[in-house]
Amino acid sequence: MTDVECIVVGAGIAGLAAAATLRSKGCAAVVLEAGARAGGSAWSERIDGHLVERGPNTFRVAPAMDEFAREQGLSPLLLKALPASGERFLVRGGRLVAVPMGLVAFARTPLLTRGGKLRLLAEPFVRGSDASGESVAEFATRRFGGEARDALIAPFLTGVYAGDEHQLGAEAVFPSLVAAERRSGSVVRGLLAQAFRGGPKARAGTWSGAAGISSLTDALAAPLGDALRLSARASAIAFENGAYRVEIETESGAQTVRSKALVLALPADPASRLLGALDAEAAKALGSIESAPVASVALSVASDATRVPVRGFGYLVPRGEGEVLLGCLFSSRLFAGRAPAGRELLTLLAAGRRKPAAIDWSDDQLLAALLAEVDAVLGLREAPRVLSITRWPRAVAQPGRDHPRLVEGARARLARFPRLALAGAHLDGVAFGEALASGARAARQVMEER
Repeated sequence: MTDVECIVVGAGIAGLAAAATLRSKGCAAVVLEAGARAGGSAWSERIDGHLVERGPNTFRVAPAMDEFAREQGLSPLLLKALPASGERFLVRGGRLVAVPMGLVAFARTPLLTRGGKLRLLAEPFVRGSDASGESVAEFATRRFGGEARDALIAPFLTGVYAGDEHQLGAEAVFPSLVAAERRSGSVVRGLLAQAFRGGPKARAGTWSGAAGISSLTDALAAPLGDALRLSARASAIAFENGAYRVEIETESGAQTVRSKALVLALPADPASRLLGALDAEAAKALGSIESAPVASVALSVASDATRVPVRGFGYLVPRGEGEVLLGCLFSSRLFAGRAPAGRELLTLLAAGRRKPAAIDWSDDQLLAALLAEVDAVLGLREAPRVLSITRWPRAVAQPGRDHPRLVEGARARLARFPRLALAGAHLDGVAFGEALASGARAARQVMEER
């Protein structure tokens, strides 16, 4: 049995952020990772001259992530998307329609009728209510109207959550909008009041790593050295005599590590299994958090090989406009250096809650369905070159109507265990930056309890 100062279970972005924060505060942490590589779903790879993201493609730099990046020296690695990527599209009637990004564009957009636009603009005058327990669909309908819900908000959720607006909870998905309504009785009035109050702001735009998102996780993993133990799966946790005993399965056999501090930075399912021995109710709560599968397919096409020009961020596919494809990112138009000269890198996202069975289709079946849908929109003049197919059976957590109370209840039950903290994208936000921030918060929590 080996005693260490702190154990972090999981080496995704949440676990790596926790380990980096602990290290910066003088606490040496051992990081256990079941897989053969660190970084979790952040996975960048050079393939045939293209920089392919097999997991998340972009992120926002919110204040918490910005502060962390400055503290950890990651700021030079951040890369802002090209200005032209601000143009975004939705599929409507089999054609690309620009998402309105300004007042003039909003007035002219065919995505909403005149009545739908007026209803959306009337939001400040709609009586406020309490969004507790509401789905995103219910909240969006009440505040913005059914047209805006279907034409704008539901496709956004497809891109971020691969989910269903009728199942996702408003408080978890749109916490700032719900909070704005609670403060001011209106989302618009609440957001304006917040803007006038000032405070930390997110960096404008969309971001990635200069050498892919993995360059950030690699930078956090490198200083750990031997403290990062790959292919070491935590199989059981117990709390005995004021310390946590973690059983580990490795290629060389079973081992045990003991520590007085523990950060559990795993997805909901494995976290639930490990917590069962500590608190069955907390484990059950985390185990109830569902997830959506996503398949990511990277294609290379010649720059002149599409009837519709490849430009801007890419496009999302609303319900009813496609069967399997959720969206297509124009990755080579987002960031420089993602494809060789004369080529375009397209990243297709498929399955999700819309077609979960597609995650188990054969490569040939999946490609045939996706290429047919892409061809119908972009008009392919030649067969694309397939660079990679990556399947994530549990890609994105699906926070439901009572998610905040569910997570709060689990944390409350675990509070009787000293210096134990949870981190991960299933807790307080599914985005890359939110998962990072959760890891840093968990590390500060266990340090403050010393």
